[in-house]
Amino acid sequence: MHGQPGAPRRRRRVLPWVPVALLLLVVLELAVIIAVGRRIGVLWTLVSLVALSVAGVWLLRREGARAMRALRTSARTGEMPSRALADGILVLVGGLLLVLPGFVTDVVGLLLVLPVTRPLARPLLEAGIRRRVFGDLGVIRVRTATHRDGRTRHDGPDPGDEVVEGEIVD
Repeated sequence: MHGQPGAPRRRRRVLPWVPVALLLLVVLELAVIIAVGRRIGVLWTLVSLVALSVAGVWLLRREGARAMRALRTSARTGEMPSRALADGILVLVGGLLLVLPGFVTDVVGLLLVLPVTRPLARPLLEAGIRRRVFGDLGVIRVRTATHRDGRTRHDGPDPGDEVVEGEIVD
């Protein structure tokens, strides 16, 4: 078994809740749509839902193209594309939420797609990816080593944490 011992068990505990969460989302969306329909009328509610979906497709194309350009630029310059990848994933998920009919998914989708609010969600996504990738690979963060005489050893220009790749053997 690779990675952390509790990882597969954690996934099994979350999986049964996915259908429940989706059902609750559908019920919440319907309740909001009905409330908006009572407030502004059925016709305007339908027009709003269609307009938000069209705007979602437009935003998805615009911000998706921007995220792809940033990813290409990162690849060309040789820098780590973690921010560009995170932005691409957030734009994709946000765009899909915008295309789905419903006001709640549209609000969440807008928060993920707009460049002004995207940095709020990026750290959560990066932390999740880091936990999944590094936890499953068994990568361990270690502090810079010290010599027997107490001197700190610095192998590279950055005296911060080093990444030591290895495999965990049970």
